[in-house]
Amino acid sequence: MGAHAPFQPVVSPSPNAIAGWMTNANPSLPHAAVAQGPPGLVQAPNTAAFLKHPRTPTSAPGIDYQSADSEHLMKRMRVGQPDEVSFSGASHPANMYTQEDLPKQVSRTLNQGSNVMSLDFHPVQQTILLVGTNVGDIAVWEVGSRERIAHKTFKVWDIGSCTLPLQASLMKDAAVSVNRCLWSPDGTILGVAFSKHIVQTYTFVPNGDLRQQAEIDAHIGGVNDIAFSHPNKTLSIITCGDDKLIKVWDAQTGQKQYTFEGHEAPVYSVCPHYKESIQFIFSTAIDGKIKAWLYDCLGSRVDYDAPGHWCTTMAYSADGTRLFSCGTSKEGDSHLVEWNETEGAIKRTYNGFRKRSLGVVQFDTTRNRFLAAGDEFLVKFWDMDNNNILTTTDCDGGLPASPRLRFNREGSLLAVTTSDNGIKILANTDGQRLLRMLESRAFEGSRGPPQQINTKPPIVALGPVSNVSSPIAVNAERPDRILPAVSTSGLAPMDASRTPDVKPRITDESEKVKTWKLADIVDNGHLRALHLTDTDTNPSKIVRLLYTNNGVALLALGSNAVHKLWKWQRSDRNPSGKSTASVAPHLWQPANGILMTNDTNDGNPEEATACIALSKNDSYVMSASGGKVSLFNMMTFKVMTTFMAPPPAATFLAFHPQDNNIIAIGMEDSTIQIYNVRIDDVKSKLKGHQKKITGLAFSQSMNVLVSSGADAQVGFVLSFFVVEY
Repeated sequence: MGAHAPFQPVVSPSPNAIAGWMTNANPSLPHAAVAQGPPGLVQAPNTAAFLKHPRTPTSAPGIDYQSADSEHLMKRMRVGQPDEVSFSGASHPANMYTQEDLPKQVSRTLNQGSNVMSLDFHPVQQTILLVGTNVGDIAVWEVGSRERIAHKTFKVWDIGSCTLPLQASLMKDAAVSVNRCLWSPDGTILGVAFSKHIVQTYTFVPNGDLRQQAEIDAHIGGVNDIAFSHPNKTLSIITCGDDKLIKVWDAQTGQKQYTFEGHEAPVYSVCPHYKESIQFIFSTAIDGKIKAWLYDCLGSRVDYDAPGHWCTTMAYSADGTRLFSCGTSKEGDSHLVEWNETEGAIKRTYNGFRKRSLGVVQFDTTRNRFLAAGDEFLVKFWDMDNNNILTTTDCDGGLPASPRLRFNREGSLLAVTTSDNGIKILANTDGQRLLRMLESRAFEGSRGPPQQINTKPPIVALGPVSNVSSPIAVNAERPDRILPAVSTSGLAPMDASRTPDVKPRITDESEKVKTWKLADIVDNGHLRALHLTDTDTNPSKIVRLLYTNNGVALLALGSNAVHKLWKWQRSDRNPSGKSTASVAPHLWQPANGILMTNDTNDGNPEEATACIALSKNDSYVMSASGGKVSLFNMMTFKVMTTFMAPPPAATFLAFHPQDNNIIAIGMEDSTIQIYNVRIDDVKSKLKGHQKKITGLAFSQSMNVLVSSGADAQVGFVLSFFVVEY
């Protein structure tokens, strides 16, 4: 949800408040003393007063949407009890993905022309791939059409402003390699770290243009890694280098904001993150040391050893609840592990690596379930909850000993480097459908542009916009040049040469599906009935029913405000585990045994208008039964938060397709409220109906919200959302 950080506020407490969160924070010491026993990020005996009464500084415009329960939440963090909002000690119930969801089929091969050193998929347009090479080039590929839409060779933009060590280094040896390239969380900026001193940032225009933004003479020696973060509500870029330093810069101006000093060897990687309202950075050095830093320049808060004691990278799962690292020792022994943050100890070690890896092994995570690493001329996959290797693929051959790899956001595509200076794009079923769609779109475009219709549609902004990042940078002057964001959950393509207000053209495959739905069900013989088992001795009638987005479960809301979830399971009669009318699904509950029950406002829920919506990745459900709107974690059934107390009551709910923190709520008083869960704020109120709202739907590719009301009117509300991350 969002950009790999669902429903977490980005609020920066004051430095004095933050200082007490980590273990033994002592401003008088250059490095915080390590507590007795296993070092960790959170220690119960040393929790500062901040954890009892967290504060939000007046300079931060947002508020913690969980502030009502903050004291209870912080108490859970101190004692490390399992919960969906506590990163430490959390339980991770099995989710509904299967091995068939892994991208293993080679669907595209791209020829970069030089050795690929770094890869990153665009966070919004998920078939856009950023590539950096060993000769300093960067390229942006549209993997669906196999088109390289942008290319830049290495060049120092302003040699006169560079430091003398950099000028001397370039005079001695002009060869420069890309060490890391990646997109900002909203995909409007990309950063490139080079093997000599420099970091460059570009603004990415959706028509494929790259515009120079900032050039930073960041470190003496190589810049080994970069990452983006929002420590002060503005986008920053974190760098680390051979000079043993970590620095934080303003991503737009290149002005230095922080310097972190304390490593005794070149810093190899950085991993920024935030827990509740506290932002921090993990860093690893080539001596195997892992440190953690707060944005207060008071030194490292933890200091412990990575397995292998050499080159290690760290990454969180997409939902931010699980921390992993992968590294290789000087002897070639590779280690992929999951960490227990509370204790600073290894929670799980994954098996399956070659005894002597030929190079530093790279890894990535996807879908909060799978891990992938390049080793032994293969791509190897693991289930996060299983130590043993799940499966492997050789990508039809041609891989180097330790290929580099990267998933797209939804996990439907996987980019893998090849030994002949190329890239192979692996896809699952959704990924293949997405690639075919884009290839068809490119073919249609090559046949000549159709007649343009309404080439400049109006865009109505929802509320004020001030210093925020947007998922897609829109140029109001040229709306016809904007590439629509593509998601595998909405595969109806839009002809690229048409403007956004034209009805998207549907591919032949989608037309067949539509025809099947409309034409083949013509009598009772085409229908099958299933009885859904229920352990409740006094079951209620179902008032709302949803398929999960991956189609392997049914979610129902009863008239008694209680939710029920039925899942199809793998069996001899249903080996795929997919939904089918031949096998009945099983009623599922988490191990804690609790039920998802809506607030009913002390009224009769059977008389209320029930409404329900499911997040795109099936991780969260939003629901109401006449009382407050509740947000539940689908893995644990626990309430994340409640909001919008009646009156008026909510009558229809819809998640924004690009950011599940943005919600459209239809109300009983005929208004539509655009609500930001992250900052607990109504961004806009839309009016136009006379009676209660009965339907809401966001377009998957256009900035349009469609609404309907009990007054029999259908309202079309044009809206452009700029979401603050």
